[in-house]
Amino acid sequence: MSSKKIHPIGVFDSGYGGLSVLKDFIRLMPEYDFYYLGDNARAPYGPRSFETVYQYTLEAVKKLFDLGCHLVILACNTASAKALRTIQQKDLPKIDPARRVLGVIRPSVEAIGEHKLSGSIGVLGTKGTVLSNSYPLEIKKIYPKLNVVQEACPMWVPLVENNEYNKPGADYFVHKNIKALLKKKPDIDTVILACTHYPLLENKIKKYLPENIRLVSQGAIVAESLKDYLHRHPEMDKKCTKSSVYKFFTTDSPEIFKEHGKIFCDKINQVEHIVL
Repeated sequence: MSSKKIHPIGVFDSGYGGLSVLKDFIRLMPEYDFYYLGDNARAPYGPRSFETVYQYTLEAVKKLFDLGCHLVILACNTASAKALRTIQQKDLPKIDPARRVLGVIRPSVEAIGEHKLSGSIGVLGTKGTVLSNSYPLEIKKIYPKLNVVQEACPMWVPLVENNEYNKPGADYFVHKNIKALLKKKPDIDTVILACTHYPLLENKIKKYLPENIRLVSQGAIVAESLKDYLHRHPEMDKKCTKSSVYKFFTTDSPEIFKEHGKIFCDKINQVEHIVL
């Protein structure tokens, strides 16, 4: 089978949001092969325990390894927050020390350094990401003097997935959460969108954020970070095949995945059902 010769970069998310990151990967590195796996049957991961998210994420990573991936990106903030470190430290040495799993939190936090800081930064994320405290912990490692305030936005993902993100009803929730964030710390000058669904709400977010506040959106940042990673690790770059093959897998209905996924990425063609 020709598929055995393909060694794509694996992209994993619990659902659809990671497709917004994949879209930027393809835009920046169209020649690379990518396999996207969405665990839609068990989404959302946000409310689940650390142990459950770790177990589910590990199953998905192993599946992508089985499909020929040497490098897997967790394009999911919850999986990056609750599973990445354990997989990197505990599982990879046993599975294959030459394989790699990377997340989206570290590149997003590193991007803060490009902005002039007032000393306060805001994080907008899902309840699971906010409760995990992953962003404040990661930010403190690199920028120990920064004040970090977070705001959970439970309605934003449903608005995007139900294709309501461009409609007037979305304004109420976007305005409400931004107002709540700024009330906690009015001098914020940078806001991280800590969910891969949120770039689709970017126009509305900018509408309610003061103009002096910089918005850090993950897709482009994580894509630049991946390109840089492959440049710095030529041994991994050589393992990644480059024939512009993009394949999509879901643990739920391929038809539903195709319908909802097109909101995030226009490259979806064939979708296969997969069992983890």
